[in-house]
Amino acid sequence: MSYEYVIDSYAWVEYFRASAAGEVAREFIERGKSATPTIVVSEISRKLLKEIDEGNETAEGRLKRLEFIRATTQVIDLDFDIAVQAGEIDSRMKKQRKGWGLADSIIFCTAKVVKGKVVTGDEHFKGLDETLFIREQHSSPS
Repeated sequence: MSYEYVIDSYAWVEYFRASAAGEVAREFIERGKSATPTIVVSEISRKLLKEIDEGNETAEGRLKRLEFIRATTQVIDLDFDIAVQAGEIDSRMKKQRKGWGLADSIIFCTAKVVKGKVVTGDEHFKGLDETLFIREQHSSPS
């Protein structure tokens, strides 16, 4: 299994907001060569529930956005091998980057497994070769 882009929660949030970073993310999301880890689906689900609580989203809108993720990208399950490798990455990265979390490790590991680049604006990923950082500078898809 191989995908060019692994879409992080940051990219999905900005995409749904239609922000400048979201417009950059759109290039990667809509090309048909992208994947979304299940942990990202969980993070987006949680974020949208918070938006419902704040009156900024509806239950129907939340379900439509989640279904859009499934329809637009390949959802990659957290399997045993990714879980084991993500644990190793997490142990290493926590020593190198302040605030690095297990979800970051799962996303990063998923990108390595599918031979793709993480599309994100999350500062934890900034400067990593395996990242297409969409917040400041970005690369257009080739």
